Amino acid sequence: MENTTDADERRLTAVVHAAFFLLLCSSFARFLTRDQGGARTGWVVALFAAFSLLYVLGHFLAPPPRAGTPPSGRHLAWLVSVSAVWVALLALAPSATWCAMPLLFAGLYALPPRIAVPLAGVLTVLVVISEVRVADGPLNPNMVVAPPAVAAVATAVFVHLQRQAARQRAVVDDLVRTRRDLAATERRAGVLAERQRLSAEIHDTLAQGLSSQQMLLQAAERVWETDREAARAHTREAAAITARSLAEARRFLHDLAPADLAGHSLPAALAALAARETGPGLTVGFRLDGEPGPLPDRIQAALLRIAQGALANVREHAAATRAALTLTCLDDQISLDVADNGRGFDPAGPPAAGGTRGHGLPAMRIRARQSGGTLTVESTPGEGTVVSAAIPVTVKEVAA
Repeated sequence: MENTTDADERRLTAVVHAAFFLLLCSSFARFLTRDQGGARTGWVVALFAAFSLLYVLGHFLAPPPRAGTPPSGRHLAWLVSVSAVWVALLALAPSATWCAMPLLFAGLYALPPRIAVPLAGVLTVLVVISEVRVADGPLNPNMVVAPPAVAAVATAVFVHLQRQAARQRAVVDDLVRTRRDLAATERRAGVLAERQRLSAEIHDTLAQGLSSQQMLLQAAERVWETDREAARAHTREAAAITARSLAEARRFLHDLAPADLAGHSLPAALAALAARETGPGLTVGFRLDGEPGPLPDRIQAALLRIAQGALANVREHAAATRAALTLTCLDDQISLDVADNGRGFDPAGPPAAGGTRGHGLPAMRIRARQSGGTLTVESTPGEGTVVSAAIPVTVKEVAA
């Protein structure tokens, strides 16, 4: 758009320059054929030359301002100088009357309307006076009416174009500002989404692994003196969790799918998760209803992470003895239910005294929402908890 505007301005400037020199040559030819004579001839020729040279130099040394910007002091000085030369030339040679048109354009183009319009009026009055001076015979009304009419039309059109251009520039500026604000908002939203993704990944992998290791090592420390074999078993399990957490961390750094999904289907990964979480005091079972078709990696990863987060809450907060993972596959939806027989809680109530509502549930909700699904939590104090994630699956996604 800017290139088109520049091209239009260049064409308009070329037309004005051509009109100026055409009028200048015509005025000079008229002077030579009709008005020359006497001592003033040399002065008039010199003024014509000075007028032409000053006009050309102004184009290079004092160019007009760009649209919408105020004129420079150099350009204003040039405009005053070339106008003064033209007035002197007009006093000696009325033939230079119509050279006022390029000056009218220069004034209207460079000056604000409150100055350009009076200037156009002054130039028009000088043109009328000059026309009347050289008139032969009865006064022709066109000599008095035509110049103001032409100047009025030119001034009105030019002022209208200037105001329209100003409105267009304001609209363009608003669009550019809106686009910049939108880009900044999108960047902030992207940063926030990435932070949420990173926090969820860290919570579901490293934080849960470290929590399990801590509990196992504490258990090993408690029985170290009385039951060395049990302590060694706790230590070996903590080492195994460390290895899995390290694998998850490496895959996380490379932005890969969860390690449990590497070479395995989602049901197999959930079954392995249930077997791994089963231990002293907690039995976790897995059940598959339906047959899952090919699923996008993002949906498989989201459901596995939700299962990991839900079981971490069961292990750390529920005091449950049994938990069940149920994966239900329908034509247009896949859902995961994680149920336990623990102490339960009030989902709408405040955190328990001295506790805080952790990051697990918000992270699970974010994962479900990012996959286009929903996550619901049903729980009653003393009656256990059920976490359900439902994600729609389209035919296009299954085919992928």
